[in-house]
Amino acid sequence: MSSPAADVVRLLTVRGETLAVAESLTGGLVAADITTVPGASKAFRGSVTAYATELKHQLLGVDASLLAQRGAVDPQVAAQMAVGVRKALGADWGLATTGVAGPEPQDGKPVGTVFVAVAGPRGRDCDSAGGGKVEALRLNGDRAEIRMESVRSVLALLLKELAGEQTGNQLAQDTEQNGGF
Repeated sequence: MSSPAADVVRLLTVRGETLAVAESLTGGLVAADITTVPGASKAFRGSVTAYATELKHQLLGVDASLLAQRGAVDPQVAAQMAVGVRKALGADWGLATTGVAGPEPQDGKPVGTVFVAVAGPRGRDCDSAGGGKVEALRLNGDRAEIRMESVRSVLALLLKELAGEQTGNQLAQDTEQNGGF
C-alpha cells in the first residue's frame, strides 16, 4: 500500500518535476514524510521551516504588511509561502503549511485553524493575491493530530493538482491522436 508521500514522489519523478516545501506549524513533518520515500531525492529539492513570523518574510518573501495586518495564519500568507519556497529553492512545485496547532490560539485564530497551499509551474494555480491554490482547514484533535492531519492535507492537495494536470494532458494527447489540433 502506498502513502500520499510515495504517490507524490512517484508522480513527480515520472513527470520530471521537483518539489519544495515551506512549513510553519508542521515544523518539518512534511519534508520528513517525503524523505522517508526511497528515491525522494529525484523529486524533492528541500524545505524551509519558517516557524517565526519574520522568517516567512525574510526567507520566503511573504509580504511584510500582510503579516503585520493579518498575522501568519492566513490564506494569502500560505499562498505566498508556497510561491516563495518554489522560487527560493528552484522547484516546479511549492507546498506550504501555516496554522494553529495549539494549545493556545494565535493571531486571534482558534486552535485547529490551518491553511495549506500549493503553487505549481502553470499560471492557472496562481492568483492575483500573490499565491497559489489554498485550502482552509478546521481541524480537531490535539497538537500532534492537528499537525499530522495538516501533513496529510497538504500532500492530498498536491496530489489533486497533479491529477488535474495529468487528466488535462491526457485529454490533449487523446485529441491529437484522434486527428484534433
